[in-house]
Amino acid sequence: MTAARQLGTVGPLVSALGLGFMSFRSSADAGEEQRSRAVVDAAIDAGITFFDTADVYGPEYSELLLGRAIAGRRDDLVIATKFGNAIDRDTNPDARRLDGRPEYVRTAVEASLRRLGIDHIDLYYQHRVDPQVPIEDTVGALAELVAAGKIRYYGLSEPGPQTIRRAHAVHPVTAIQSEWSLFTRDIERSTVPIARELGIALVPYSPLGRGWLTGAVRSRTDVGGRRAQHPRFADEVFDTNRRLADEVTAVAAELGARPGQVGLAWVLARGADVVPIPGTRHPEFVRENAGALGIELTPDHLARLAKLAEQVEGHRSIRPENLGTEAPPAA
Repeated sequence: MTAARQLGTVGPLVSALGLGFMSFRSSADAGEEQRSRAVVDAAIDAGITFFDTADVYGPEYSELLLGRAIAGRRDDLVIATKFGNAIDRDTNPDARRLDGRPEYVRTAVEASLRRLGIDHIDLYYQHRVDPQVPIEDTVGALAELVAAGKIRYYGLSEPGPQTIRRAHAVHPVTAIQSEWSLFTRDIERSTVPIARELGIALVPYSPLGRGWLTGAVRSRTDVGGRRAQHPRFADEVFDTNRRLADEVTAVAAELGARPGQVGLAWVLARGADVVPIPGTRHPEFVRENAGALGIELTPDHLARLAKLAEQVEGHRSIRPENLGTEAPPAA
């Protein structure tokens, strides 16, 4: 992989394709450490320099494993993680309470630095906007962390449009992370235009439609874990969404490519300010995903693929209530 893209107008250069680390969340035992190292090794060998995790993945396991896997080669990489989901680790680790208070930001960053084993975070996202805390207060704390050298840049994940503008007015936003794929394009209505107006990079997560666009999902038995709960894999919508995914597979066959490479090539073609972060637990899929950079979609293919999102059935998130949240105005 030779292509590089810049995160925002003043952010770091990163590989055009990143690696999402959410899949490593079940434990941090020796077996998981070996698997995560194999994936990170494959990514670095493929030229990937941009790695994305969050404190809530596990919770904490993903950061621990990524930190161990990058030890000794951190200086060549751009590491992103996230805060904002306060977790009750003792009684209910699955509960999520949004917390954007400045005091929580300061505590969360120190914990992530310890788990990752690094002295600064390159890109620190607010994972979800706290609707009870003015974004100006949260970003003020993030700006202090930039000044202190704890983080280099900050971003927002799934923010509402006015929150983006208000945050950027306090301190420039480097990147916005949101779901974006051939199956999910609502980001294009308001977020993408605002980001481009302000010079903010776009980092799509789930660029492979949570697995639909890989061509590997043929029946409900192919969907396990948390994905099985997702609305787009429900019995009543499964056949419709599989037929749509088959169109991606057909385009891939015409190009001599894999379906997932076509899905990623489409996202990469959205602009030089777009850096998707597909996740996987398998080194061979890391290498396959990297091959998307060599795929060129024809105008005919693009036209065929453009129609898919409007026909997809099922909500894109298990927790839709937290998507596109707007923070309250500052006092």
